[in-house]
Amino acid sequence: MSFPPDFPSPLTFADSDKSPLSIRAKALVFVDARSRQLRERAEALAGNGQPLLIFGETGTGKELLARYIHRHSERAGLFVAVSCAAISPQWGEAELFGHVGGAHVGAASSRAGWFGSANGGTLYLDEIADLSRPLQAKLLAALETREVYRVGASQALPVDVRLVAASSIDLSRAVAAGTFDERLYAYLCDGQLLFPALRQRVGDILPLAEYFLGIHASRLGLTIPSISPAAQAVLEGHRWPGNTRELENVIHFALLLAGNAEIGPEHLELPGIA
Repeated sequence: MSFPPDFPSPLTFADSDKSPLSIRAKALVFVDARSRQLRERAEALAGNGQPLLIFGETGTGKELLARYIHRHSERAGLFVAVSCAAISPQWGEAELFGHVGGAHVGAASSRAGWFGSANGGTLYLDEIADLSRPLQAKLLAALETREVYRVGASQALPVDVRLVAASSIDLSRAVAAGTFDERLYAYLCDGQLLFPALRQRVGDILPLAEYFLGIHASRLGLTIPSISPAAQAVLEGHRWPGNTRELENVIHFALLLAGNAEIGPEHLELPGIA
């Protein structure tokens, strides 16, 4: 299996662009027609600095798309990725906006927070609906005023941060349920990007499978095996509820089973394969 001559190769990111991510997050494939449309819209929105909301199922690669947008924005600052689910309920404000020395127990020195770290760059908030309602309101205030108050500070600091948020749930429904700030949702609405599920961009499946196969084979010291036509058909026909994350795991395990032999359907360990 190989890429058709008119299809682009996976777009890889320089080491300086990457935080510790899984292998699936080190390349982005725009082969399927829907992926190409997504790339065109992402590139059109990248340079204007407006906040963006990426909606897609878990495992599609939303953070990688955000990194792609940051790279094409030509913003000089850092790309800072934050999982909203991992923000401390107790110290969330200090984590986001920073704190001065002595602001709370254990805070002997001042910290810039995620906003300060992303100054001049892009702040990526994964699963933004996991932010508490009070933090949602403070986030919106910081974005609208372009300044933040560090916890314990008496004066605001100017910031230039471009927000790219992501969600796997429909935020309009969260607004209706009262769990997401309506004004913050409106702030994000003008720049929405829908990242299709892998089953909706079948043309990306085999190029991604080949990419994962090459990376894992190199890491394991194996010759890169081919994927049989029958296995290719199985891969393209699977629904991929876990999206790209699931595909990487399936290819990795298939490589362990097949070794240097051609990968067949029996190596894929997918439902419905005898």
